[in-house]
Amino acid sequence: MRENTVKAKWRAGEVTLGGWLAIPSTFTAEIMAYRGFDWICLDMQHGLIDYADAVRMIQTINATDTVPIVRVPDNDFGFINRMLDAGAMGIIVPLVNSAEEARRVVDACRYYPAGSRSMGPTRISVSAGADYGARANDEIACIPMVETKEAVENLDEILSVEGVDAVYIGPADLSITLGLPPGLDNGGAFEEARQAVARACKAHGVVAGIHADATLAAKHAGAGFQMITVSIDFRGLIRAASDDIALAREQVRSVVSG
Repeated sequence: MRENTVKAKWRAGEVTLGGWLAIPSTFTAEIMAYRGFDWICLDMQHGLIDYADAVRMIQTINATDTVPIVRVPDNDFGFINRMLDAGAMGIIVPLVNSAEEARRVVDACRYYPAGSRSMGPTRISVSAGADYGARANDEIACIPMVETKEAVENLDEILSVEGVDAVYIGPADLSITLGLPPGLDNGGAFEEARQAVARACKAHGVVAGIHADATLAAKHAGAGFQMITVSIDFRGLIRAASDDIALAREQVRSVVSG
């Protein structure tokens, strides 16, 4: 089994920067995986990626040094098992609001005795090696999301669940439950919650993660976050295409009008 270099970097106190995929394309996955991100997450909650897409995209990412992570649609034992069998090295689970829900995440991510994950070697035994079963519990990253006011209020209990490697803030949903508009960097109650997550994670020895962009990476790293999303496939495509057409039209106008 390959080493989860993201978990190794977390243990060393390093900040890891990740990319986010919503477009169901192995080519997009390949482009992103060769850009130097520590990890790439396939978004199966809000993205357009289905299971067959995900298997192929994970295969593509696993051919690089980048670590493949999957955000599953919900806290579903069977779906989490399938994505791990597909080769995901980490699982992000949305809307985890209590210690009991966090325990369900861990239970799905870990083989006995740490959990109840089923041994399904149809694909993983081919791609990950004979030692996968012995090493998976240590290498797989188990990451509940903190994205509601309730989750922040129950944070100490969630972080006390054995087997939780990191928690990951979803800023938009968290902002909404705090009475704010959706956004990546709201002030007020959101900023208080962000700082509370960072403090609690440090106290419990759990990695703090957050969904962000490149402009916010330094701010979050300075606050102690070690898992930061800095790029999303479709936003990068929108930005590049918009910049290209704007520049081209400006230059064409200057020639035509001249």
